[in-house]
Amino acid sequence: MEYQTTIDKPFTLSGPGLHTGKFTHATMLPAPADSGIVIRRTDITPNIDIAALAEYVVDTNHGTTIGHDGVTVSTIEHLMSSLRGMSVDNALIEVDGPEIPILDGSARMWIDQIAASGIVTLDTERRYYSIQSPVVWRDAERNIELVAEPADTFSVESTIEFQSDLIGNQTATLDSLDQYQSDIARCRTFVFLHEVEILLAHNLIKGGDLENALVFVDKPLGDEEKQRLASVFNKDKDSIHVHNGVLNTIEPYFANEPARHKLLDFIGDISLVGMPLKARFKLRCPGHYANTQLAKIIRNQVVNQAIKQ
Repeated sequence: MEYQTTIDKPFTLSGPGLHTGKFTHATMLPAPADSGIVIRRTDITPNIDIAALAEYVVDTNHGTTIGHDGVTVSTIEHLMSSLRGMSVDNALIEVDGPEIPILDGSARMWIDQIAASGIVTLDTERRYYSIQSPVVWRDAERNIELVAEPADTFSVESTIEFQSDLIGNQTATLDSLDQYQSDIARCRTFVFLHEVEILLAHNLIKGGDLENALVFVDKPLGDEEKQRLASVFNKDKDSIHVHNGVLNTIEPYFANEPARHKLLDFIGDISLVGMPLKARFKLRCPGHYANTQLAKIIRNQVVNQAIKQ
């Protein structure tokens, strides 16, 4: 028999949100059994609690956003991924703004703090939801297919497909959450340079910099463009360079880091089902919209089963 968990000691991580650029403080606190993951906006009076469940997803453009009564919290996927990756069932996250800090663009800092806090075993049995028959969500036009199959454990095989040779087709696998800390958690978000320009034009990624994302460059950079990028990222022009197709001074941790990051995102998004899963997931071209659509289907199954019982 397995038992539910929470963290031992509260901790706070702070930084700008990726898209809003707003500096926020996110504090994770212990929570009792069967409370699940709840995010609380503390900058609003009275405070607003939003359960991290699929039915509260309100937007998936450039990240996963949950909301309730018109109040939202965005870019929750790395936080949620870290909790599931560390098998934390219950926690309260207090945030004093509309977006979770992007930190280094991965789940690494979250899992480091969870490990330092310690994980406490509660006296209530952990309940899993087991997939009984294949569940499929697909978008044939965009070549997206996400499949959940019956299994005795949780595993994911994820493939991404990009026409750019800088990424191409990549596959990442997770056979057990035991691999999460070493193989998945530190893999950072990624974007192409031409996408950065579009996002900036739409007043997004105000909190982005060259340390919290892999920026892939698929065209030569002239001095004028280097100067413009230096201004955007508050860097000296001479520090803007391209190495192995990546626009920053950091190296990828893995040759397939983009695929691993997409798997990281998926773990965060599918955790919005609200309970740990026993399923084998096979993903082709996952993204936040597709991930949360699959989570909603499975979440409906969970709710319907609870009603019948």
